[in-house]
Amino acid sequence: MVLPNDFPLPSDEELTVTQELNISSPALRAAAYHMGKYCDTQSKEFILCRNETEDPRKCLKEGKEVTACGVKFLQLVKKMCLEEFNKYMHCIDHGSAEMLLVHRPRIHVTNRPAPVNNDFPDYKKEASKIINELPEDYPTREEHKCYYEPHNNPFM
Repeated sequence: MVLPNDFPLPSDEELTVTQELNISSPALRAAAYHMGKYCDTQSKEFILCRNETEDPRKCLKEGKEVTACGVKFLQLVKKMCLEEFNKYMHCIDHGSAEMLLVHRPRIHVTNRPAPVNNDFPDYKKEASKIINELPEDYPTREEHKCYYEPHNNPFM
């Protein structure tokens, strides 16, 4: 998205919340259903503001309220039922292999040769041909040199 130079962006003070939600994804998945119910009003106000104004800058107050509600909910969980929550979170994180039959792929060693597919063009060869034809004074960005200079890129 391209913005003009005079586009007003919110200041850092406007974007700062008192406390961020620093939580792992298993914990967020474990808390999601009940947090959604607990923060239902604040979330709906935020979504309503976003849909009505079509400008997220005008809904910063509502967004801060949703974040504060989430922090408050997690503090209540920590105070009331931390042990049960941790068991449930651990079950969600590590139990998916047993309950949902979702397993990590097994990596194995094989003696079979890798499949050869000659239908694809050799892009590295084409790219190096074009790059070698460029003049010496061609403007380049220093951080991109490892991608197009074969002597700097060990993968070419």
